[in-house]
Amino acid sequence: MGVQEPLKASGESVEGLGEHAVIELMRGYFEVMPDVAVPFGDDVSALPLGGGDVAVLKADMLVAKTDVPRGMSLWQAARKAVVMNVSDFASKGVAPRAVMVSLGLPAGLRRDDLVEIAKGLNAGAREYGAYVVGGDTGEACDLIISVQLFGSAKKADLMLRGGAKAGDILAVTGVFGKTAAGLRLLEDKHLAASATLRDVLAAAVYMPAARLREGLALAGSGAVSSAMDSSDGLAWCLHELSVQSGVGFVVSALPVATEAARFAEVNGLDASELALFGGEEYELVLTVKPELWEKAVSAVEAVGGKLLQIGRATADKRVLLEVNGEKREVAARGYEHFKS
Repeated sequence: MGVQEPLKASGESVEGLGEHAVIELMRGYFEVMPDVAVPFGDDVSALPLGGGDVAVLKADMLVAKTDVPRGMSLWQAARKAVVMNVSDFASKGVAPRAVMVSLGLPAGLRRDDLVEIAKGLNAGAREYGAYVVGGDTGEACDLIISVQLFGSAKKADLMLRGGAKAGDILAVTGVFGKTAAGLRLLEDKHLAASATLRDVLAAAVYMPAARLREGLALAGSGAVSSAMDSSDGLAWCLHELSVQSGVGFVVSALPVATEAARFAEVNGLDASELALFGGEEYELVLTVKPELWEKAVSAVEAVGGKLLQIGRATADKRVLLEVNGEKREVAARGYEHFKS
C-alpha cells in the first residue's frame, strides 16, 4: 500500500466548531436505531435485550496531549481512562461488567511503559468490579487509550438526563473546584499552596474517583428524576440537564471545596469560577423528587457517600446562581475539546 495523501480540510475547522458541535454535526448523518433504549447524547448508549433489560455501552478516549497533565504517571493515566467511563455508568446507575481497550501507541514507548499501562487499566477495572476482556493496539503519534464499557440493567432503572420537573431538588455527590485548582497549580509555577494543600489538589487531578456506589444506590432508590456525570464541569451539566429536561435551575448553595476556596484566596482567584467551570470532577449532578429526598439521602449515606442539596429546578429555563439574595446567570461553558 502506498503512502496515503493527507486529508484535505473542507469547511470550518474542528477548532472553530468545538467538540459539542462536532458531535451534533456527525449525529445528523446517523440513522436512528429503532427502539433505542437511551436517547442519543446521554452519558451512555443502550440496546434492548428483551424483558425490560438493556445492554449498556460507553466509549471514551484519553489522549496524552490533552488529558494527561504534567506529573501524571502512565499507571495513573491508564486508570483514569477507565474511571472516565465508569463515571458515566455511575450517572445512569449501572454497574460495569467488561472493559475493552484500544491503544494507540507512539513508537518511543518502552516495555516498562506498557506494563504500567496494563497495570493501570487492570487496577481501574477491578476497582469498580469489572474486567478487561480484550481490545486492539496500533501505532499512533501520541498515546491514546480508548476504553469501552459494557454492562446491563433494567431500562426502567436508568437515570437519564431528561426527566427533571420544576420543584425538584438539585443535588450533587460532592464538592467542586479541587481538580480545577490542582490543574492550575500544576501548570503555573507562580501560584502558591502549602505542601499539604498541594498534595490534596494534586491527588484530585492524578487519582480521580467515580461515584459508582452512589449512582447504584440512587438508581435503586427510585428518587432521581434526572442525572449526569460532571466531567465537563458543573455549569455545563446544569445547562445540559436544563435543555434535556426543559427546566431551569437556581443554585442557592454552590458546592465549593474548602481546598479550592483556600487556594483561590491565596492566589487572588475566584473560587466560584473554579467550582463552576472546571472539569474532570466525576461527581454526579442530579435532581431528586422532593417527596423522596430523605430516601435518596439515606441510600447514598448507606454506601458511605453524601448527597448535597444545592438548589432547585424551576419552570424558568435559565440557570441562575443566587448569592446574598441576588441572582446572576451562569454561562453555558465548561471543558470542551478543540476549544478549551
